[in-house]
Amino acid sequence: MDLEITNYNNHFQIKGTLNKVNLKTFNSTFANIFDKLDNILINIESVHSIDRAGVMALARLHNESITKAKRLSIVGFGCKELYQHFKAEEPTVSMSSNAIVAA
Repeated sequence: MDLEITNYNNHFQIKGTLNKVNLKTFNSTFANIFDKLDNILINIESVHSIDRAGVMALARLHNESITKAKRLSIVGFGCKELYQHFKAEEPTVSMSSNAIVAA
């Protein structure tokens, strides 16, 4: 299935497959997006499959949002590959005297 990206204001809906073949469509849609908008929401509910190149494209968009102090929200029960990439472990907190140390 091809990639289809629709948007209304700052809400983007991604449908289909996000892979190396159709990455150009994704990149052109989100090129300089944070120069135009302060926050965007990307719904990946209808993404059926994503490869490494697609995950990396979302990661680059995430990094751009951080460097430009903008807000990026990715919502929806999409592909597990994306969740595995952004998976973070809970920090462990230990008490040492009066100090709290996060490791």
